[in-house]
Amino acid sequence: SRSKRTRTSQSAQRETQKECTSVQEDTEVIIVGAGVLGAAMATLLARDGRKVVLIERDMTPPDRFAGELLQPGGFCLLKKLGLEGAVEGLDAQTLYGFLINEVDTKLLLDITFPEDEKKDVICGRTFHNGRFVNNLRKAALAEPNVKIIEGTVTNLLEEGDRVVGVEYKDKATGETKELCSALTVVADGQFSNFRKTLTSGKYTVTSHYIGFVIKDCPAFRKDKAEYILANQNLMIVYQISTNETRVLVDIKGEMPKNIKEYLIETVYPQLPERIQEAFLKTVEKERLRATPIGFMKPMPVLKPDTGVLILGDAYNVRNPTTGSGMSVALNDLSIWRDFFKNIPDLYDDKAILQAKKKFHWMRKRSHSFVVNVLAQMIYDLFSATGGSVLKLRNAYFDYFQFGNPGTGPVEMLSILSPDPKKLMGHFLGAALHVIRYAFKMEPWYLKPRALFKSSMLLFCGMSVIFPVMFSEMQQYKIW
Repeated sequence: SRSKRTRTSQSAQRETQKECTSVQEDTEVIIVGAGVLGAAMATLLARDGRKVVLIERDMTPPDRFAGELLQPGGFCLLKKLGLEGAVEGLDAQTLYGFLINEVDTKLLLDITFPEDEKKDVICGRTFHNGRFVNNLRKAALAEPNVKIIEGTVTNLLEEGDRVVGVEYKDKATGETKELCSALTVVADGQFSNFRKTLTSGKYTVTSHYIGFVIKDCPAFRKDKAEYILANQNLMIVYQISTNETRVLVDIKGEMPKNIKEYLIETVYPQLPERIQEAFLKTVEKERLRATPIGFMKPMPVLKPDTGVLILGDAYNVRNPTTGSGMSVALNDLSIWRDFFKNIPDLYDDKAILQAKKKFHWMRKRSHSFVVNVLAQMIYDLFSATGGSVLKLRNAYFDYFQFGNPGTGPVEMLSILSPDPKKLMGHFLGAALHVIRYAFKMEPWYLKPRALFKSSMLLFCGMSVIFPVMFSEMQQYKIW
C-alpha cells in the first residue's frame, strides 16, 4: 500500500529524507527484500560507494525449494560480480549438464554443458537455497555502507508522483518507523506485496510443484539434473548436497486433497524402477510441500514511476523448469549496476527513467527474451501427456539425437549465450527437422500424409512458442 505526502521538488525531497527516521546518514538506496537479488544488490551498490539500507522481514535462512539451481551462465556472472564466496561452505554440488528420461519410450538424452577454451566443462551449481541466501546476506552485512533492518515494510511513502521511502514495522520493537532515500528498490519476490500497486503485471498459475528431499539414494546422478518425463507428471531431480536429492513433481490442474496419497497411487507407478523404492520410503515419512508455479511478463512501473524500481521475481517470473530464475536476476542486477555508475545523483529522475527504458529492451536482447521463451516452451513439451504436443516433443527429441543441432540449444539453456538470433536459428533448424521427421515416420505409400502431419506439428509448435514471444516483444505505451 501507499502513504501520501505533499512535497514534490528535489530540494523538498532531500529535506524529507532528513526528517525521516535515520538509521544511516544520507541513505541513497532502500532495498525491500533480502533474497538473492536484494542481498546481492546491496553488496554491489555498497562496494560502488552507495549507502544502502536492506530491509528483510525475517533474517533466518529461508526454508524453500526454489532457487537451488544456478545455471553455468549465472555462476560465471556470480564470479564476475565478485560474489563467488556465496557458494562456498554450502556443500554445493557441481552441475555438469542434465538428463532427459522419457519413461515410456526409455529414451535417455545425456546432455553436457559447453566447454571453455581449455576444454573444461563450464559448470553450474546446485545447493540449499537458504544457505546460499544466508551467505549473500553475510556478504552484505560485511559492507560498511550497508545497514540491515529486520522488519516488515508496510507502505511506500509518496510525494506527488515520486516514491520517497518506506514505512516499516521493526521486528524487535514492534514500532512503526519511516525511512527515506533517493531510490527504493522493491525486490520482495514472487509473492510481492507491492506489485499490484506499482505495475499491472499479474502472476498466472499454471501448475503446482510438490517438493521433498530423498537422502542417500545412489540411483540418482550426482553430476547432472534429471528430467523424468512420466505418463502424467514431469519430475525434476537434482543434488543439493552430498547425500540429499531434491525431487520436484509437477501437478497440472487442481491440487489433490491428499498429496501423499496422490504421490503413492498416481506418481509412484509411473517412475523408473531404479528410484521407486527410495521414492516410496521418502513420501511415506518425509515432509511434503507444495508451491504454485506460473509466469508473469515484465511490466513497467505505473504512477508513481519515479523514485522506485521493481526487480527480481517481483518484476518478471518465468516457468522454473529450466532453473534460470537466479541467473536472470543476476543479469538484471549487472545491467542496473552499470547504469548506476553513470548516475551520480539518484534523485535525477530523468536519468533513472531513461535507464528504465534502456533496461526494458537491453535485458530482452541480452538474456530475458531467450530464457523466458525457452522456459515456457520446454515446460509445455516436457509436461505433455498426449495429442499434438506429445508428437511435437518426439520430433524435437529426434532433432537432438539425429538433427545435429550443435551447441546452440545448450548454450542458451545454460544462459552462457542467450542470443535471440541464435534462438531464431534454432527454431528454424527444429522446424525443418520436424518436416523431415514426419516424412521419415511414414511408409513410402503414405508420404503425402506426412505433409499434413508436418503442417500440424509446425502449427502446434507455433501455438506453443508464439504467445510467449509476442508478450516478450510488446512495447508498452506508458513509455
